[in-house]
Formats: sequence, structure tokens, C-alpha cells
Amino acid sequence: MQMYDALYARQSVEKKDSISVESQLEYCRYETRGEAFIEYTDKGFSGKNTNRPGFENMINDIRAGKIRRVIVYKLDRISRSILDFANMMELFQKYRVEFVSSTEKFDTSTPIGRAMLNICIVFAQLERETIQKRVTDTYYARCKRGFYMGGRVPYGYRLTNTVIDNIRTSMYTEVPAESEQLKLIYSMYADSGTSLGDIVRYLNGHQIKNLRGADWNTARISEMLRNPVYVKADIDVYRFFQNQGAVICNPVCDFTGDNACYLYKGTVSATRKQCDLSEKELVLAPHKGFISSQTWLACRQKSLNNRQSTKTCKPKNSWLSGKVKCGRCGYALTIRRAKTKWERYFICSRSGTHGNCKGAGCTVYADVLEEYILNAVSKRLSEFPVLQENISPSISDMANAQTNMTKKIRLTQIEEEIEELLSKVSGAGSILIKYIDEKVSELDAQRKFLQQELVTEGSADTKQKPAQITGHVKTWETLSFEDRQAVVDILIKVIRIADGNLEITWNL
Repeated sequence: MQMYDALYARQSVEKKDSISVESQLEYCRYETRGEAFIEYTDKGFSGKNTNRPGFENMINDIRAGKIRRVIVYKLDRISRSILDFANMMELFQKYRVEFVSSTEKFDTSTPIGRAMLNICIVFAQLERETIQKRVTDTYYARCKRGFYMGGRVPYGYRLTNTVIDNIRTSMYTEVPAESEQLKLIYSMYADSGTSLGDIVRYLNGHQIKNLRGADWNTARISEMLRNPVYVKADIDVYRFFQNQGAVICNPVCDFTGDNACYLYKGTVSATRKQCDLSEKELVLAPHKGFISSQTWLACRQKSLNNRQSTKTCKPKNSWLSGKVKCGRCGYALTIRRAKTKWERYFICSRSGTHGNCKGAGCTVYADVLEEYILNAVSKRLSEFPVLQENISPSISDMANAQTNMTKKIRLTQIEEEIEELLSKVSGAGSILIKYIDEKVSELDAQRKFLQQELVTEGSADTKQKPAQITGHVKTWETLSFEDRQAVVDILIKVIRIADGNLEITWNL
């Protein structure tokens, strides 16, 4: 059988400063000295492993006894892995195949030559890992500056060209037709009684199609609901990610409720759990969000709660579900249906087989309770002297909202300053401790003042809630289940029933 020289060439990325496959083969042909040869090439393949078609063909020919010598332009063209190189050299020795590097003269027939090869492959792997680390660091450095890093464009946006820090890049721009669908999805999921399945059934049932041609499904919607690329990131969003352990790359003062966010897996975190945000990196994006922070956080918190509990959402058996508690044990009253009738009634979740509670002490029919609570709501609302069916935000309301945002940002900054000062107490001298104590006291006084102002303004906002829901109560029969439940969530904190007595604790 005729024996051949194997000429192997590889190029992962075609760049100006890299030698081409054709040039590598030209060097290798010179080493053949006129002997017969076969060329094996791999374009676009990395040397980090041996999963390369050209390389595998060469190995198969070696095992078939066709190859007497392997010639490469340079050692790292054939391998950049110590383990792969050691296995390859063992195979070469088994089939008595010589190895030649046209630019690095090695004699594999001597111990010194083999030792030099091993040393070179160590540095080849070091170079590969160094390049990989440099690429990773550059990627995250660009991420933190808000550059577009490729990948699928989120539903609701399209790409447009922009310039950040004098560097050309891309950014997201809202697509109104798609963003309206997303706003609907977010508003539906924010209601406590709506599940992902309910949303999919509603969209498909009302012929609301995905404008990109794909079918709606719960996995896709869940992914969109978790994505901070849609949120108007304000101080509340900042605090949420801070409490979840995320690394926030921008200062708190930048979270003004305008820009959305990018969430990256980070350079430290290895977890793949979607609900685990620890060590993940949050960066303010250059584009604007279109989902309010209140709605986005309600959906995100609901998603987290669903993962932490088997009780995914309030059942749709009654719009009072979740509000009615047993006056004896404090546990929730849940809906049951009579076996032979369509009657619904509430029963203590801790009674019977679930515990030793005696329950409410009477049969609580759901229809009767719902009618009673609706009358109580109407009576409660009549106690407020001025009610309007619709209130649109005035200029003063918007100004107050902006002021509150500024106060919340300052409050968070104060808390971070106090935490930083307290971290310096350990090992500090008496003079420094005295200074820290005075500074913390000063900051704490500012914090309490801001907290009191926010509580006072929050109470004023609460007083205006009846004006926003009176119209809903008047048209109760036409409201959806979700709207009824939303009204109850605003007005009522809890309803307790025991021994025929009913007590309502109002939010207003």
C-alpha cells in the first residue's frame, strides 16, 4: 500500500493578521520534498478540541495505514489542548507516524523532541485560554456600557442604529403594534386570578395573533414577563434587583423610570435557574421601556411566588377568594361545591381532614357572601363626599410622582451610605468610630424624615382610590372576574368570619 504525507491546515477566523489555509499548505508542501501527499483542511473550526471534519478524516486514514507523516505549519494549528495533543501523539506512535512542524523543528523520535512538543502545547493552550478570557472580559465591558451584543431582538422592539460613547452600535426601538399586545399580556397577568394558560386561551380565543407569525404559548409569555427589557426602571425596580442579590452596574440616581434594563448572567454566577438573580448583572439600557414598574414588579413577584409555592394563583371560583379568613384560626376559607347542587360555599382550609379547627361555625354560601360584600362596598364608598368616575392625572399629580421618585432615590442612597459606614466600624479607632456614629445619626434622621413624608403622601393617594373605582361598582354586573377581584384588592384587606359574625378590615 502506498504511504502518503498528511498536510493539515486549520483557520478558525479569517482575519488580516492570521495566516490563511492556502499559505499554511504552501509551507507544508515544501517539507514533502516531492513525496506524495494528501491535504486535510478545516476552515472555521477552533483548535480547542478535535471535533473537526478534516482532522477526523486524517485520523481515519492514519488508522487505515495510509499516512507515514503528518506535517503542519505550526503546532497550534493541529491542537491547543494538552489532553488532545497527548492522545494524538499516542496514536501517532502506535501507527509509527512522524510529526513535523514546518516552522518549529521537532524530532519526535527523541525524548527531548517529545518534551519540547509537550512544553509548546502547554503554551498553546495558555494562549487559547488567555484569548478566551480577554474576549469574555471585553464582552462584559461592552455590556455594562449598554452596547447591543447581538442575539434575538425581543418581541415589541426592532433594531435601529445609534452611537454610544462615539462608538457605532444598535439599540431597541418600540414597535407600537407589538408593544400593545405586550401591555395587554402584562396587565392580564398582573391580576391575581389570571394564569399563563388563561392568557394563552384568551389570546387565541380572541384571534390575537403574534405579529411575527409564531403561536402563543406559556413558555414564551413567561419569558417575556420576566424580561426587564420592557420595564420603565425606577427606584422600585432597583430595590427589587438589589434585594434579589443582583449586581447593579448603574448608580441608583440613574433609575429615573425612563430607560429599560438588560439582565446578563454575569461573570461569577453559574446557576441556570431563572428565578435566581444572585450575582446576575443588571445594566440600564439605552432604549425606553413601555411597561410601568408597578405592573412589571407585580408580574415578576407573582412569577417568583408561583415557583416557590404549589398554590400558583387565586382560584376563579369566587372574586372573594384569598380575602376571606377563618375568625377562629386565621386560615383562609376556600371554596367548595355541593356534590348534588351548583351551590358554592366557603370552608376553613384547616377544618376536617386538614386540621382541628371547627370552622366558621355556620355555612357560608358564596353567593350570599358576595352579595353582602358588594352592598358593604357600596355603603363604604358612599361615606366619601366627593367621587368621580374617572380621574386623569393632572400636572400636579405628575409633579408629585416625580418628587416621590426623587425622595425614594435619596432614601436608597442614604441606606447605602449608612451600610457603607457601618462596614468600616470593625478595626476603627475611637476618633473614626465617633465620626461614623455622628454621620450615621445624621443620615438616620434624614432617612426617618423621608420615610415619614412618603408615608404621608401615600396616605393621601389612598384617599383618592374610591374615586377611581366607583364607576366599576356601579357597573358591577358587566365587569370581568379579574376587574371584580382588582376592586376588592384595593378596598378590602381581609374578611374574617366566625360564629355567624363577619368583620371587614378596609384598606381605606
